[in-house]
Amino acid sequence: MNPPLPSFYAIHLECLLVVWGILLLLVDAFIPVKDKRTIGYMAAGFVAAALLYSFTLHPLNDVTFFHGMYRFDAFALYFKRLFLLALTMVLVMAAEFSDRMESGVPEFYALLMFCAVGMLILASVNDFILLFVALELVTITFYILASYLRRQVPSLEAGTKYLILGALSSGFNVYGIAYIFGTTGTTNFDKLAEILRAATASGTLAPPFVFGMLLVLTGIGFKIASVPFQIWAPDVYQGAPTPVTAFLAVGSKAAGFALLLRVLFAGLLPVRSTWTMLLFVLAAATLLYGNLGAIPQRNIKRLLGYSSIGHAGYMLMGIAAVNALGAGAVLFYLGQYAFTVLCAFLAIVAATKATGSDEIPSFSGLGKRSPILGLALFLSMMSLAGIPPLSGFFGKFQLFAAVIQRAATDWHYYILAGIGAAAVVISLYFYLGVGRAIYLQEAAAEAGPIAVSKPMRAALYVCMAAMIGLGIYQRPLVEAAIKAANVFGLR
Repeated sequence: MNPPLPSFYAIHLECLLVVWGILLLLVDAFIPVKDKRTIGYMAAGFVAAALLYSFTLHPLNDVTFFHGMYRFDAFALYFKRLFLLALTMVLVMAAEFSDRMESGVPEFYALLMFCAVGMLILASVNDFILLFVALELVTITFYILASYLRRQVPSLEAGTKYLILGALSSGFNVYGIAYIFGTTGTTNFDKLAEILRAATASGTLAPPFVFGMLLVLTGIGFKIASVPFQIWAPDVYQGAPTPVTAFLAVGSKAAGFALLLRVLFAGLLPVRSTWTMLLFVLAAATLLYGNLGAIPQRNIKRLLGYSSIGHAGYMLMGIAAVNALGAGAVLFYLGQYAFTVLCAFLAIVAATKATGSDEIPSFSGLGKRSPILGLALFLSMMSLAGIPPLSGFFGKFQLFAAVIQRAATDWHYYILAGIGAAAVVISLYFYLGVGRAIYLQEAAAEAGPIAVSKPMRAALYVCMAAMIGLGIYQRPLVEAAIKAANVFGLR
């Protein structure tokens, strides 16, 4: 395909979201709407239309834009669709959540839009400079979103913690990029890979470059909540507004892994020997910390915070394998994980609206009070645990297959697979604990049925259908993931 305006063709999804975000602000200023949920549903409908439209676009794998800083390849398009999906569901949640916000509801929707713009750009970065700018756009909007309920102490605490650790992460990124540029003379991933291939062949890899690489990986580690950069996740997940928590769990995590894959496999692949063992250790530590830390949790959002740390460990396993199967497995896992986590948070938003609490005991008897919410939350927990025939099982199966394939040439990876298997067994305890509350514990005597709106029901049905469907028939998403991963040329 040879579009007439290739640069605009590459960024027009981002432009659509920017325009719609600005229109949301104008609609509220000039056409006041009493029911703020209507604006949220309109925004969700627009983003859903943009998602469907994205399937008419064709990737340009061999072309770069904006002086080599931007790519619109199959990998970028895969993640752009994932972010649009997440934004659609989060806007539905935000509309349901709007009556719990005192003011600034349209601004909340607009901030979600602008945050998604940064994520879409992150999917296409091919240069450290653009990486930093896009990452800051995402991070700064999350500072505001996490503390949006400014009269509630937990929300302010979440925003403050995210601000402090996010600023620290940005500092690591800036210093790391400076070291990389100072030792190689470039910030472009393609040029960097060529320089590193030559340096590795001649044995002249500079120690300051290695230090800069570690600083950049530290900054990205914050975005994916891997050990030892995970400390912010449970507190922010618990204190932030629930739609923001969902966007952090799906959008921010996917953006972090998109960055990690781009940096490691596009720019730093020639020096894989310097970072492979590091990822091996981080994957093992993250798996154990996330799953062991979730055991004593009694708040559902905090539990999912620790769960997200554990799932980052599973995906780090696939990256540490450094093979084509592992890269494709990570992309598939992120795709199915998005449906699973979004389904869980949709159910949590609707249930907590009725109960006023996100403590796990408040979900007692949810299966009787609202069969659809009980089923949605239960299926989500089982998919996160990796119970067949749900999508989470096949996602974990692919990641373990990639690690076992790598173990054929390096026996140490059998240890990583064993740690991953132990983590799966540990996770069954706390995921089944939520299921027990839903179906085996009785609700309070005064608790009545929970009403669920039509948009919320539609979103729940989509997510549940995806969880079950991708567990039974994975081929479309697997093929899309493999196609996206093939841009790196791994074997």
